[in-house]
Amino acid sequence: MEYHLKVAQALDFLKRSGSEQSATLLELGSLTVRFYAPHTVDRQLPHSRDEVYVVARGSGTFRCCGKDIVVEQGDVLTVPAHQEHQFVNFTPDFATWFFFYGPEGGEQTSSACCSEPADTLTTINVSKT
Repeated sequence: MEYHLKVAQALDFLKRSGSEQSATLLELGSLTVRFYAPHTVDRQLPHSRDEVYVVARGSGTFRCCGKDIVVEQGDVLTVPAHQEHQFVNFTPDFATWFFFYGPEGGEQTSSACCSEPADTLTTINVSKT
């Protein structure tokens, strides 16, 4: 099974579905793929599963664990289950993919805080399948 999701299709789906800001586009096993395009304020609450954000367009600031991280298109962020977080000061065209994964309550190995800015990363593991 192959899936190919595009930003334009996700935005169109949001508009057609009448959803105010987000919609589920795909569910496979424990993976849920959603698309989020907040209007003027990000009102999301902490989630019960771990998540990954991939900024699809625009820019803004990601606030988590008392830190503000400037984000732009292509940036990847991770958030453990139950962690408060939000996007602030984002551009009018801001939109992001987000992916829930793993069990309710989060992975036991999840850190207590959100992802660090890319300049603090020392190792990235990439596996080929």
